[in-house]
Amino acid sequence: MEKLLWIVLALISLLILYRNRVFSIIKLSPNHKTRLPSGNLGWPFLGETLEFVSCAYSDRPESFMDKRRKMYGKVFKSHIFGSPTIVSTDGEVSKFILQSDAKMFVPSYPKSLTELMGKSSILRINGSLQKRIHGLIGGFFKSCHLKTQITRDMEVYVRQSMNQWNDEQPIYIQDQTKNIAFQILVKALISLDPGEEMESLKKQFQEFISGLMSLPINLPGTQLYRSLQAKKEMVKLVQKIIKSKRENGGISELAPKDVMEVLLNDANEQLTDDLIADNMIDMMIPGEDSVPVLMTLAVKFLSDCPAALQQLTDENMKLKSQKKEVGELLSWTDYLSLPFTQRVITETLRMGNIIIGVMRKAMKDIEVKGYLIPKGWCAFAYFRSVHLDENHYDWPYQFNPWRWQDKDMSNINFTPFGGGQRLCPGLDLARLEASIFLHHFVTQFSWVAEEDTIVNFPTVRMKRRMPIWVKRREVENI
Repeated sequence: MEKLLWIVLALISLLILYRNRVFSIIKLSPNHKTRLPSGNLGWPFLGETLEFVSCAYSDRPESFMDKRRKMYGKVFKSHIFGSPTIVSTDGEVSKFILQSDAKMFVPSYPKSLTELMGKSSILRINGSLQKRIHGLIGGFFKSCHLKTQITRDMEVYVRQSMNQWNDEQPIYIQDQTKNIAFQILVKALISLDPGEEMESLKKQFQEFISGLMSLPINLPGTQLYRSLQAKKEMVKLVQKIIKSKRENGGISELAPKDVMEVLLNDANEQLTDDLIADNMIDMMIPGEDSVPVLMTLAVKFLSDCPAALQQLTDENMKLKSQKKEVGELLSWTDYLSLPFTQRVITETLRMGNIIIGVMRKAMKDIEVKGYLIPKGWCAFAYFRSVHLDENHYDWPYQFNPWRWQDKDMSNINFTPFGGGQRLCPGLDLARLEASIFLHHFVTQFSWVAEEDTIVNFPTVRMKRRMPIWVKRREVENI
């Protein structure tokens, strides 16, 4: 049923977004020495979207790209989701796309997502305002103050969650990690603690994200309409918190407690309370999606690789034994200094491809590496094909954390968090949260995982929510 709905979505979206210029002759400047990449624009109106979606639902989503790479090369033209598209599975070309500014490329998203994000979302805005907001948030996320807070809060929430686990029923890791990660991120964004308001926000948020990849029809009864209404309710709550901070003098300029205070302290007149409230909601998405999926996939891959699980457990048990007193909290530097744990997280990011790629719209004719990306076309930097390319990684479909022992994680063929001006500002926090979760998980429990499979579209997730049966270790809890 889900696959059928996506086929219907593709058909409707293409009819709505189709432009007469798509199949007209591309008029290039006579000075152009580059060429349009080889490829196929597919059927009129439909392009190649149906095949792309069909492959995306399979266990090898990159098969759509691999087939065309063999025929046309690592950079080729296609027509996906209503737009003529230049697809890049080449690390150098993708890096160029990621690092270019708004004069060359601007973000491109499905219509349902742009409707929900709104024009003021950090995911859509460009230029100096985007740089300003991204810089403020990135600076705060890198601060020792926040990392210390995240470590403390993560410790508390993980303990509370794991204290309720028992061996009489399966534990669904995907659900557990989503609950923990959402609370952590909301605390970092707006300083909201668990309680009635948090539960209300979580309920509305679930409705909101259900519409991110839905039919782009905003009529009563549709998912997009319900999602927009849910966002309005969430914005009301965030605006109430903003008002309370302003009235009660709760905004600290010297040591802001959350992202909201960082933005409220900025003197830029464009950073209105409405814009801040909207962006707080948009930035909650990683707490529901990226970070918990990273933790869940790590458990999945470790369950399938006993040697990696044993080495990870030994490393974390050693760290635990070095604590001076029972119950003493570890610091964020302790967690991030665990070398094999970090390699496990890195390998999970490479294999999991939580973000399969990014789409940008060309603002002018652009030449790169001998290819032309015409003005108005979409450029799709597809990370998954690069991360699973046997020319870059030996046995790419094998979970092998040891491959990162002598490998540079900053190379152009590894971009799990994107890159350039829109590099995910929370990448260090994602690693920190995953490290803390794995530490407590492997030092407190052994487990047996039930059979489960990874679903890669429209978002990466486990089909059965990753059920496991746990047994508490015969050691004193931390």
